Amino acid sequence: MRSQLGRLLKMRYFFYVPNNPRSTTTLSTINGESQSLEQWLTTFNLLCVVIDPYTYQSGWIIPTADRIFSHYREANVRCAFVVTGSDEGAKEFLGKFATDWLVLTDEKRELVASLGLQSLPALVHLGQDCSILGSAENWNPSEWHDVISGVEDAMAWRSKPLIPDASDPGPFDGSPAMV
Repeated sequence: MRSQLGRLLKMRYFFYVPNNPRSTTTLSTINGESQSLEQWLTTFNLLCVVIDPYTYQSGWIIPTADRIFSHYREANVRCAFVVTGSDEGAKEFLGKFATDWLVLTDEKRELVASLGLQSLPALVHLGQDCSILGSAENWNPSEWHDVISGVEDAMAWRSKPLIPDASDPGPFDGSPAMV
């Protein structure tokens, strides 16, 4: 019985292991500038919050993402929202945050599929070689904290943002990433 449970846990664990994304995946800014993921990662690692503009869950995490991104404003990591919608939809959904941060659109969810994400919102830390250095799906503060710890290690940045903060929502499950 115990070995069967162990196999099931392993199968479940490996089912949710994210994949390194395809470097040729094209992402566009809300201003229409398109580049491959490889080009976006030429200079810095990428810390992104992947959100679905058609769900409440993704809306709940935007202020938290803004706070985390603000912490890394001076670090050697590029912070971005990746929105699974159109340019206009991203602008409308993010409001003032659309002008504060890099916003990339993945309307066809090619990056989401390439990463193997199951639910959104998600926090993803990508290295310059397009490898996943950390990933957390849904809003689980301890998992997001683990991803941030990886950012700290990769960037030799020694002050972590507080996760969760008093203003953050309670833990919640996200919405399906692929619809």
